[in-house]
Amino acid sequence: MVTIKDIAKAANVSQATVSRVINNGPKVGPAKRAHVQRIMDELGYRPNLAARAFVTNKFTSLGVLVPEILDPFMATFAHHIEKLCQSMGLQTFITSGHNDVTKEKLAIEHLLDHRVSAMVLHSKVISDEDLLKYSELCPGLVLINRLVPGLEERCVWLDNRMGSELVVEYLFSMGHREFAYINSDFEIDDPQLRLEGVKSCLTRHNVKLPNSAIAYAPPFHEGGAQAVESLMARGTKFTALVTYNDAMAVGAMNFMLDQGMHIPRDVSVVGFDDVVYARDARPQLTTMRYPISMMAQAAASIAIQSAQQQTIDPTIQRKYTPSLIRRQSVIERM
Repeated sequence: MVTIKDIAKAANVSQATVSRVINNGPKVGPAKRAHVQRIMDELGYRPNLAARAFVTNKFTSLGVLVPEILDPFMATFAHHIEKLCQSMGLQTFITSGHNDVTKEKLAIEHLLDHRVSAMVLHSKVISDEDLLKYSELCPGLVLINRLVPGLEERCVWLDNRMGSELVVEYLFSMGHREFAYINSDFEIDDPQLRLEGVKSCLTRHNVKLPNSAIAYAPPFHEGGAQAVESLMARGTKFTALVTYNDAMAVGAMNFMLDQGMHIPRDVSVVGFDDVVYARDARPQLTTMRYPISMMAQAAASIAIQSAQQQTIDPTIQRKYTPSLIRRQSVIERM
């Protein structure tokens, strides 16, 4: 990592001069300022944004990285952060990386270039090592739905495995013994953790979930339809369908309804997230509520306090567990 000392040596000026250029301070002529700035650009220097905000007493913006802006869940997440920032007079910059490591890194680089002093990142594809490096450049950086060793105090995360265990336990209490699971085909940890939770709970009840009862597809409405069609084509028997998220659940329900099936009389369906169309679905979708409002506000609060070099509020919760929302898509199996 390039330091002020490195720039001063390369530019043949004092460290104090470099500091004045970084913080737009006085007593530096235009020519020398341009010279130092050119050296900074050549060396790829990025200032410690939180320290710069502290020195200049200016903290005006927070950056947000999401995988997909059009995803209803991510839109809700960004909305709650923006709402908190607006109440504090802060500008919010929202960008997306489409679960692509190169695009996500580029998005973070752009936020750094815009002197964003605090960031809330929903990233599943950037390595722990790279996130640690970014945290050094931006001490107001906070991760949501991810736990990175070394950054535990700046991580706000959901216990995905426990959420799936609670789903299956509920379905088991409703008399279901034949299960199927449709999962996201994205290569991130959430699908793996949620599937582990399903299997773990079923194992405790001496029920196996064979590979033939698991189908993978993109975690969207169309993917849910594709996945349940695949299960039915295999002849998989199930009375309870557990799904990766609400979008896949609604897509699966619509496909089964089109085939003349009745939900929940023929198959009970459970989603995950509790986004808006879980309530608008017919029948209304039983699901696991992801406490995204609380998590988003907690993450933004930690980011802002860190960027301002304040003591982090010890009451801010970092680990969350989803809660079961019972609606109309599950029926007791006699």
